[in-house]
Amino acid sequence: MTDTYKPIIWKDHKLLLLDQRLLPQQEVFVEVRNLKECALAIHDMVVRGAPCIGFTSIYGMALWVNQQTDLNTAKCREACDQMISARPTAVNLSFEVNRCFEIMKKSIDAKDPKETLYNKLVSFGDEQIKQSHEKNTRMAEIGVGELKKKLGDKKWNLMTHCNTGFLACGSLGTALGVISHANTLGKVNHVYADETRPYMQGSRLTAFELSKENIPYSIVVEGAASYLMSNGRVDAIFVGADRIASNGDTANKVGTSTLSIVAKHYKVPFYVVAPLSSFDITIPNGKHIEIEMRAMNEITEIKGIKMAPENAQSVNPSFDVTDHQFITGIICEKGLIDPSIEGDLIRVVNS
Repeated sequence: MTDTYKPIIWKDHKLLLLDQRLLPQQEVFVEVRNLKECALAIHDMVVRGAPCIGFTSIYGMALWVNQQTDLNTAKCREACDQMISARPTAVNLSFEVNRCFEIMKKSIDAKDPKETLYNKLVSFGDEQIKQSHEKNTRMAEIGVGELKKKLGDKKWNLMTHCNTGFLACGSLGTALGVISHANTLGKVNHVYADETRPYMQGSRLTAFELSKENIPYSIVVEGAASYLMSNGRVDAIFVGADRIASNGDTANKVGTSTLSIVAKHYKVPFYVVAPLSSFDITIPNGKHIEIEMRAMNEITEIKGIKMAPENAQSVNPSFDVTDHQFITGIICEKGLIDPSIEGDLIRVVNS
């Protein structure tokens, strides 16, 4: 991956975001200049993917700090809450912004100059992206190791949902990172990428990444999953996560839950791949995860062209929750979690 395809670039005190709404037809970077524009870029999905949302928010808080004439803890908390409200489901956003708040609070208590706090936040953002690559590499190795145990030494046919590659993670991906790593080892025969309606992250973004890496793939509609699995064309499925509850219930792009149920029926291994920043062990299960509801016209229109009758109503949840009983394993940087074993997630997270 080169700088051309990095979704987040911090350069010369500027935050540049690859506008993922325009991919794959156009590769355009937009400059984000302040907190409001940063929150809007997250809400409108200029940048998306739980890790990248978190990283973007860190640089957004740095921009905000640099534009203040005076700083106090209350103002910082208000700004952080404004950023967090951009998208409610992905826990990475609140995770990273709340860590920014701790940096702000300590710096204010220490009476640091504004420039010092600004530089601390920028360095924090840089370090998180670097660490993300290292963690995702570890997860990719765990994922490939698990496939070798379950499927043996052959080339695999894999399936994925939404987009979990470098466009979502800023460097090597999570679920797509496993597939990418497997491909470098010559272990991938074919990849099936769900279209991922209504925002089409699979056909627009995952296919874009698979093309860049010369990985053999086919785009399929979500409804084709049963056909593929019933005919033995899928060996394993890898998906990402936006929030994981303490029992292993997982919120991810809508359609993931259905895919997991079909996989369970056909006995196809189903893995969730996500860093610890996506875990929310403060909640016992997925019923406590707030699901973001998005605009109706994302379903009734495609790029402004009406696809449904005038005044048609739609229900547009951006995420659903996959019950832990349908998940074969959850892969994080600390290892493999078996959700069927009560307490295994907490054990691994706290190890």
